[in-house]
Amino acid sequence: MRVVAKFGGTSLGSGDRINRAADSIATAVEKGHEIAVVASAMGSTTDELLDEISFEADEADRAEIVSMGERTSVRMLKAALAARGVDAIFLEPGSDQWPVITNDVGELDVEATRERAQQLAAELDGVVPVITGFLAQDHLGNVTTLGRGGSDTTAVMLGNYMDADEVVIVTDVEGVMTGDPRVVEGARNVGRISVDELRNLSFRGAEVVAPSALSYKNEDLAVRVVHYQHGDLLEGGTRIEGEFENLIDMQEQPLACVTVAGRAIRNRPGILAELSDALRNEEINVDAVASGMDSVTFYIDRERSEDAEAVLHERVVADDTLSSVTVHDPIAVIRLTGGELPNQPGIIQEIVGPLAAAGINIVDLITSATSVALFVAWDDREQALEIVQDEFDQ
Repeated sequence: MRVVAKFGGTSLGSGDRINRAADSIATAVEKGHEIAVVASAMGSTTDELLDEISFEADEADRAEIVSMGERTSVRMLKAALAARGVDAIFLEPGSDQWPVITNDVGELDVEATRERAQQLAAELDGVVPVITGFLAQDHLGNVTTLGRGGSDTTAVMLGNYMDADEVVIVTDVEGVMTGDPRVVEGARNVGRISVDELRNLSFRGAEVVAPSALSYKNEDLAVRVVHYQHGDLLEGGTRIEGEFENLIDMQEQPLACVTVAGRAIRNRPGILAELSDALRNEEINVDAVASGMDSVTFYIDRERSEDAEAVLHERVVADDTLSSVTVHDPIAVIRLTGGELPNQPGIIQEIVGPLAAAGINIVDLITSATSVALFVAWDDREQALEIVQDEFDQ
């Protein structure tokens, strides 16, 4: 197999851990696999370097300073591999074979990076390149960076462009866990997780794989997360499956929004569960939920709106802290899904602005890390869909 292995700062945080990393790489090479390595700065070196910049420094100087952590790591790891008889080279910005190129505004030059990555891949036979993560180089030779989580981005991006079979992220967590083991008892490793699930977790605090890296994963590229103590690059950990789909989709059947108002919505724990259970007991499926200070809205199939209203009205009558239930229909929902949505500042304005200009009222807007659900009046659905498609298919 062709494998890109990324070693995080913790996995290179001491001489012993560098030896462990080198052992795992050497073992994979002995088994006949082509290995390219991406290395982060040792331990928390990058943060420490940033903390020490207590003076005015321009971006070029800052990039040069923080690059020293990764530059040290690749030299240490290359030396450890050489001591094991592995033919290895280290690559950093300025190297003739350096692959990661940015343009004059600091964004990745995809065409140049892909071409250089493919050239590097053609030379993997018997040689292990150890590449600085996080760093890039512009066309003038200046050092630039890929931002927070840049080493993960380097690894998955190069895995994609080098036509690797797998990217292995070696880190200080046991892959993806069912919960934070520092907080909950019995947390265990999740063997498989979809890229959409992980992207949502990553944007909500799970420090497993940088969200920016996952946009480079495609269907054919396997990505796996393993603990640095595991010692095997080829097995174990959590496998991340699938790829992001950029999709604009409109639900064919109309919805109804059923809204319950009352001060209990914000004051009493469990009220949302009680209302949801009441709908579930009648086998009424909830498509989406939106909550406010003193109200909660359930979006359900329009055909079940009268049933839902009756069920929730019983709850309102029985609860002095609930005031009323109302139904508004028919409603259409248009969903935008895509791995790049979180990386687009102003994305909501790009949706709302053109619709407002067309006189289309937005009933509701619900967002997640990788999707936006737009609710409009049923009669406005086709015009709204056309506007959204025009904006995002450009």
